[in-house]
Amino acid sequence: MIIGICGGSGSGKTTVAEKLVEALGEGQTVLLAQDSYYKDHRDLPLGERVKVNFDHPESVDFDLLIEHLHALKKNQPIDCPHYDFTHHLRTTAFQRLEPKPIIIVEGILILHDPRLRELFDLKVYVDTAADIRFIRRLRRDVRDRGRTIESVVEQYLNTVRPMHLKFVEPGKELAEIVLPEGGKNPRAIELVVRCVKTRMG
Repeated sequence: MIIGICGGSGSGKTTVAEKLVEALGEGQTVLLAQDSYYKDHRDLPLGERVKVNFDHPESVDFDLLIEHLHALKKNQPIDCPHYDFTHHLRTTAFQRLEPKPIIIVEGILILHDPRLRELFDLKVYVDTAADIRFIRRLRRDVRDRGRTIESVVEQYLNTVRPMHLKFVEPGKELAEIVLPEGGKNPRAIELVVRCVKTRMG
């Protein structure tokens, strides 16, 4: 079973995914993050790499993500790439992931690609207010990714917000389950867990 968890940047997708892994069991689940599948731009100087619009679907290597999902469905292990958000490039490191009965994919753009949507047995949209999402993103990017407050605000206004409205928000209409407040909503997560267990038989 493949579960797609979509939502805006800072909505709590990762928290929801991790809580599902915890509830369903690590031995039963494998987690893939869209963030690992950004295209490599090492051919560009750093000054140009920072200008890449990472909130646009063209920034994501969906072909590789889909290839990896097909491999896991065929009970084959994959080498999941690692993306360095400080230097804006894909590193030479990777994580070997073994196939498991439940595959969880989380990311802001995963419901945009129709090929991915066809692979998902359950589509979940994490719906969190824009101001909360921005605050979470600001804290994360400054703390974990070495960004300045000014650069985070500029990126949010120039790309994150308009791309969210154009490519992410429509995913809400395509999801079977909409989770208000994401990881802060344990009853909703419990509902998703029950749904997964029922479908798994």
